[in-house]
Amino acid sequence: MPQTKPIIAIVNVVASATIDQKLDLIDITTKFPDVEYHPEQFPGAVFRLKNPKTATLLFSSGKMVCTGAKSQELAETAVSNVVKILRKGKIKIKKDAVVQIQNIVSSINLGGKVNLEQAARTLPRSMYEPEQFPGLIHRMLDPKTVILIFASGKLVCVGAKLESEIHRSVHQIHSLLEEKDLMVYE
Repeated sequence: MPQTKPIIAIVNVVASATIDQKLDLIDITTKFPDVEYHPEQFPGAVFRLKNPKTATLLFSSGKMVCTGAKSQELAETAVSNVVKILRKGKIKIKKDAVVQIQNIVSSINLGGKVNLEQAARTLPRSMYEPEQFPGLIHRMLDPKTVILIFASGKLVCVGAKLESEIHRSVHQIHSLLEEKDLMVYE
């Protein structure tokens, strides 16, 4: 049985959204001078919010990508707030944005050390090349996530589309590390 309960922190939620219409990015930057837009470098405009602290990329196609939110709800709120602010600034937007979560990134502390050499030999779908990268890369099938495992007992979980998938992934990998006797607690 696990000695401690893993501590999970969501560090970034990436969401895509669409409003199903074209956006005039030059008009937006004229009405919102804080919006960054350098079309010669990147085709999207960056709309930053202080609350929730996010950056939403706006594309002329009407597609958006929001990064930096700390939860699924905050990502949805951020996109909704961007649309509201644009409307207040006389940018005509007919429909509300349809938001889809693309990736939830979280950091985890298992509260013990992990023997990576042994874990690499024991865990299926794992890759460990310490001269290239200090962590073991473990690919999970269900839920479909990738977990970076470090000797310190810290993990990074990427690829989840729901917060529940992170909890399932962490529970599965923690149980597996315990079962295979790959964890050391001090």
